[in-house]
Amino acid sequence: MTAPHGSWPSPFTAQMIAQASPRIDGARFVGDEVWWGESVPAEGGRVTVRSSSGDQILPAPWNARSRVHEYGGGSWTADAEGTLYFVHGADQRIHRMSPGGAPEPLTAAGPSYGGLRLQRGRLLAVQEDLRPERHVRAIVEVPLDGAAADDESAVRTLVSTSGFVAHPALSPDGQRLAWVQWSTVRMPWEQALLHVASVDGDALASTPTRAALQPEWVSDDELLYLDDPSGRWNLQRLRVGDTAKPVAPADADTGGGLWVLGNRWYQPLDDGRVVAVRTNGADEIVLISPDGDAIELLTLPITAGASIDDARGARVLISGAGRAVGAGLWCVDLDDGTITTVTGGDAADARWIPRARPVTFRGPHGPVHAFDYPPTNPDLSAPGGDLPPYIVMVHGGPTAHVSGAASTAYAYWTSRGIGVLDVNYGGSTGYGRAYRERLDGQWGIVDVDDVIAAARGMAESGLADPARIAIRGGSAGGWTVLCALVRGGTFTAGISRYGVADLRMLAAETHDFEAHYIDGLVGPLPEAESVYIERSPLSHADRIDVPVLLQQGSDDRVVPPSQSEAIRDALAARGVPHEYLLFEGEGHGFRAAETIIASLEAELGFLGRTFGFDAAR
Repeated sequence: MTAPHGSWPSPFTAQMIAQASPRIDGARFVGDEVWWGESVPAEGGRVTVRSSSGDQILPAPWNARSRVHEYGGGSWTADAEGTLYFVHGADQRIHRMSPGGAPEPLTAAGPSYGGLRLQRGRLLAVQEDLRPERHVRAIVEVPLDGAAADDESAVRTLVSTSGFVAHPALSPDGQRLAWVQWSTVRMPWEQALLHVASVDGDALASTPTRAALQPEWVSDDELLYLDDPSGRWNLQRLRVGDTAKPVAPADADTGGGLWVLGNRWYQPLDDGRVVAVRTNGADEIVLISPDGDAIELLTLPITAGASIDDARGARVLISGAGRAVGAGLWCVDLDDGTITTVTGGDAADARWIPRARPVTFRGPHGPVHAFDYPPTNPDLSAPGGDLPPYIVMVHGGPTAHVSGAASTAYAYWTSRGIGVLDVNYGGSTGYGRAYRERLDGQWGIVDVDDVIAAARGMAESGLADPARIAIRGGSAGGWTVLCALVRGGTFTAGISRYGVADLRMLAAETHDFEAHYIDGLVGPLPEAESVYIERSPLSHADRIDVPVLLQQGSDDRVVPPSQSEAIRDALAARGVPHEYLLFEGEGHGFRAAETIIASLEAELGFLGRTFGFDAAR
């Protein structure tokens, strides 16, 4: 059968997408079981903890969600006996839930906590206190007897700073603490130091690093960590008081942007081997020998979003997704080669779900990397000469990364005859520091040039209809959407989700973690104020002459609704076709099933009206 692109009947509904592939939020071996965190879209995006025995460990309404640094992470952990420790999203207090018991608080109300680590019977956490005028972050030890539930002073402060901290790690003998720290004026992928100190606070030392990540002790005086002195995040080995040495260096990244606490890009095993993610566009998982001389590529289905969540003996828990499988969690036995699917990881139906095709385009600043998902439907094709409409996806960050994986969310579009192009524009991680720093001082220029080069490359190759290319992105991706629409000439529709419209407004309203991010991306204020004005889409909204769909969460503290509403008002004043959707209760990113459904259906209807296809099916 034939039908015009965009109007193909599809079995993928917005309701299906809202329930598909819940986000995995950490995993651990607990006794004879595996536990993992999992989002529940039908319950407003609540994060529960589940068990391989089939039990839901954390019942509603409890929500394992941290807000430290706004993006949270590391919101739960557990001991071998099955006691769960978690940060409850509503009050940001750490709670303990013993087997068969109810959650009870371990910390008092006030500060927020995240990055939980239970080591040597001691509970470490990153604490953030926004109550004083000068905000304070700390690495703390939380007493397990509940003494701090009503007494903040019972929480032991190990490290305190007005900057930022992450990745606390306690040495096997409990005498030393390692962590990563960075200042308020730098982002952690720009510059972050590795610190080591005795737990009693003496003998503080820092190691010269560029962008340190994830220290892990392998003995009482030796540890591994990640850094990118060569331009790629690779493993480093450090004996305290000595000079660090690289371990199995590669032209790939073991590491990424430290947006959330608790990320794990590698795990050391008891026998000295190391399991690690390596990213060069796509992810792969490698096993590194104790001396670093032998590297074994593990045959796993994971190519995107890989995280090495936990290790016990020769068994490792790895989460992620792949070109042929959806998001999931796997247990890998490195000795006998057994790979067990713990949850998710469903095989993609190749008849309906296209495999991501890595593509590279020539741009004015160098190569532009992307992944192409062409229209795919086993029952339909388009009439001869009918080129498909395309959506160019722009990730957020802008220091984020897409790796190309089977996606029912993208099948929602491709099954209807709409292609998807996912672009890693300059500034993205996964291709080394030089590619990442291409965006320094050039936000709103390089990212826009790169997505335009990718869109035009698809059109010039005869793969996309040049008259029907839309651009869609959220947060920093929404900024790029609006900047590209201001530039004009390539995209014929735009979808901005909680996108940045005015840099001065963002600088005045955004939160601590990103308060100085724009300094590196554009320039510092007040010196660069004229650049802020010139670059901001709101300054040139009169140049936008194509339909725009704006979507926003009412509770967004990273990019508040005022940004989207300013663009809405500017478009309305000129009579430019636009739609504005404000989702009550949503923050920076949509979590609730009803929001995801309403958002997708609105986007499909918007593109159908704009591009002239029947989007009713």
